[in-house]
Amino acid sequence: MPISHSLTPMLLAVAVAFAAAITTFASPLKILPLQRAFPLDEPVDLTELRARDSVRHARILLSKGGRQSSIGGVVNFPVQGSSDPFLIGSKTTMLYFTKVKLGSPPTEFNVQIDTGSDILWVTCGSCSNCPRSSGLGIELHFFDAPGSLTASSLTCSDPVCSSAFQTTAAQCSENSNQCGYSFRYGDGSGTSGYYMTDTFHFDAVLGESLVANSSAPIVFGCSTYQSGDLTKSDKAVDGIFGFGKGKLSVVSQLSSRGITPPVFSHCLKGDGSGGGVFVLGEILVPGMVYSPLVPSQPHYNLNLLSISVNGEMLPIDAVAFETSNTRGTIVDTGTTLTYLVKEAYDPFLSAISSSVSQLVTPIMSNGEQCYLVSTSINDMFPPVSLNFAGGASMMLRPQDYLFHYGFYDGSSMWCIGFSQALEEQNILGDLVLKDKVFVYDLARQRIGWANYDCSMSVNVSVTSGKDIVNSGQPCLMISRKDMVLKLFSSILLALLLCTFFSLT
Repeated sequence: MPISHSLTPMLLAVAVAFAAAITTFASPLKILPLQRAFPLDEPVDLTELRARDSVRHARILLSKGGRQSSIGGVVNFPVQGSSDPFLIGSKTTMLYFTKVKLGSPPTEFNVQIDTGSDILWVTCGSCSNCPRSSGLGIELHFFDAPGSLTASSLTCSDPVCSSAFQTTAAQCSENSNQCGYSFRYGDGSGTSGYYMTDTFHFDAVLGESLVANSSAPIVFGCSTYQSGDLTKSDKAVDGIFGFGKGKLSVVSQLSSRGITPPVFSHCLKGDGSGGGVFVLGEILVPGMVYSPLVPSQPHYNLNLLSISVNGEMLPIDAVAFETSNTRGTIVDTGTTLTYLVKEAYDPFLSAISSSVSQLVTPIMSNGEQCYLVSTSINDMFPPVSLNFAGGASMMLRPQDYLFHYGFYDGSSMWCIGFSQALEEQNILGDLVLKDKVFVYDLARQRIGWANYDCSMSVNVSVTSGKDIVNSGQPCLMISRKDMVLKLFSSILLALLLCTFFSLT
């Protein structure tokens, strides 16, 4: 029987509302696998670890950035690796890399994750002094700009070349009219090249299990020259993936277009198996406390007010917690240990040693304070509290400031995982960040944390608790409760539209 013309508007209204509901349910949840980087078969001493952290801190001090605010979907980064800087038998430097795909057709690149910088850059095919092989056992790739159907270089007149969008000064070539860049890090290494726009490919999860390809155009750097440690092959990767706050960060680029929200979270496992989860979205757990980000700072800088050991506040000079462009307390997942300026480090070390002086045997190892322990460290070492602005305290167990460094004379040797900062900034590394959910709420300019078993799945809110997904390993799922609520809303919308059409 033919459909009545009077029913056509009604059917159209129902179809529109139902399509809107389905679109909401199938909003793609993007996944980018994160892998362990730089596994070493031979032991790594503290000198090498601190040198690696020092290089990273120099990068942090030399970079600049801005803020971005928007809402959008969820990107999930399954994490591998461990928070223990000295795993017995296979000691690991805590760096991570992930695979990204750029161009048309897409080329895969292994890029180091770096929350202390903003730009994603990969090695260009025209680079003459860049590494051609890697001691990490990965195949290096080079971006072929002429070979990508969607690639284009930025010109000097592009807004990206203006200071408002730059994290470092742009350099324009009068001959080629290309927008170039030059980064120099504190360890003497550096890279230079030019900015490109091309397609960034990633996996999208639709609903509970359907995985589909997705993509978005982004701005990134194409490196034509490298210097210093970046030219070495032993730990060479294809580039660096900056997750900082600057406007050219991929996070900022995607959130400004509503592809991802202006909030990201991570939960790093502290047991021997390592791993965890990193998502662009808000992980929802009970007991979350928040501290405001220090305004006008390019990095994730918090206002640390005091440190307590066993409930007693330490007598620390206030200068240790001052905040400025060169001072303050930075949260950095790319740093292995935790670093305190001398004014805070000396009282902290003294308080720990004094509290266990009758229970353990102190011993120096490679210039670091260690202790020989015959029983559980939780029975001997005191709790520590880092107290931040906003009334937020970060409670540290002994395993959050100590690491196991093997055995000596029949006893376990545990060493202090806090070191004296070489610069004027306190930096909280993976040792204290593990076994906690951390939420970087850039829209509200705050960071939150709560203790959590990071081997468990997590609920993630996309936009201020409205859209909830469950993030386990390795999939994301939209909650059924949320789907029912949205379906009900869509049906109500359809009925209202039908009523409107029937009256017209």
